[in-house]
Amino acid sequence: MDNMIENANRPTVLVVDDTPDNLSLMSGLLKDSYKVKIANNGEKALKIAESVSPPDLILLDIMMPGMDGYEVCERLKAQPNTRDIPVIFLTAKSDLEDEKKGLDLGAVDYITKPISPPIVLARVHTHLVVKASADFLKDKNAFLEAEVQRRTREVQAIQDVTILAMASLAETRDNETGNHIRRTQFYVDALARQLQTHPRFAAELDDRTIDALFKSAPLHDIGKVGIPDRILLKPGRFEPEEFEIMKTHTTLGRDAILHAERQLGMEVPFLKHAKDIAYSHQEKWDGSGYPVGLAGDAIPLSARLMAVADVYDALISRRVYKAAMPHEKAVAIIQEGRGSHFDPDIVDAFLAIQDRFREIASRFVDTDHDIAEKAEQLGRAIGTVIEAAPASAPPA
Repeated sequence: MDNMIENANRPTVLVVDDTPDNLSLMSGLLKDSYKVKIANNGEKALKIAESVSPPDLILLDIMMPGMDGYEVCERLKAQPNTRDIPVIFLTAKSDLEDEKKGLDLGAVDYITKPISPPIVLARVHTHLVVKASADFLKDKNAFLEAEVQRRTREVQAIQDVTILAMASLAETRDNETGNHIRRTQFYVDALARQLQTHPRFAAELDDRTIDALFKSAPLHDIGKVGIPDRILLKPGRFEPEEFEIMKTHTTLGRDAILHAERQLGMEVPFLKHAKDIAYSHQEKWDGSGYPVGLAGDAIPLSARLMAVADVYDALISRRVYKAAMPHEKAVAIIQEGRGSHFDPDIVDAFLAIQDRFREIASRFVDTDHDIAEKAEQLGRAIGTVIEAAPASAPPA
């Protein structure tokens, strides 16, 4: 049993030579220390090298009929699965040019015949040790790369879950359904990819940025968690002072993310777009929006994209208090806001892919169950607000 295990752990050496006597000589020399495979031509050598049990090292004769050793080496080095097998040329060709040619083709050594057994054994041993070290490092690097990828996926998953959890928290407090979050994510992604080759936006909208926008979009209304229920859940129009309070959800959202970063002690790159979207998605192209009245390109691109996505979704979606608007009418309203409410080029991109918006809306449509669940949720919240309101003074 011990001999079988020892033999199984031995490195394998492939000897390639068209002369039977040379094959016999080399097999006898190597068999006590290594597993030996033989091939009497280049085709057989390549077949063995490309098998599921490739050799650890190849001793290769140069002068063979048909495919010579140079061609065999060249083909070995051209294939990803065989290029790392060390090749030692073993040949009667002793000119320096022959040796240079062999080494240029990728061989690790060049031994001339007639051989010296101690030299052959020493060089075979040396190159097998080097290969074993290289294999160890390759396996280690592959393991570390796989581990880095696994950890990266974990970090990305934590980011995604954190964002969706925060967005879902905001969603539970207003009249939006969870599908609103998903729809606006995909609207923003579709717009950004449509604009990726546009001269105004190409430098800013690389794939990494678009991925970050997709992740950040759900946080656009995170600030609503700080708006009192009596205003947030009001079914009718806001009084002027109520609207002023409602407008603060933009600042509250940005500040909540800033506060989280300060607690962490560092800026988080993937949250940059989340801050911009939360703070500026209610700004308008003509400067008539809020919270500060930014206009044109002073509004972050991420917020300009979200403005179109958010308004379109508000128009076409059912709510507890309103029916859905037809897609065509919503498109007309967006088009009407070109150059006033919205960036003109983003509106043009929206018009070009409006069918994509319709498809996203259908994929994440609010069902009767979603609406009923939200109505029940809001009913409970409104009831709580009424109960918490101060009672009227009894008559005197």
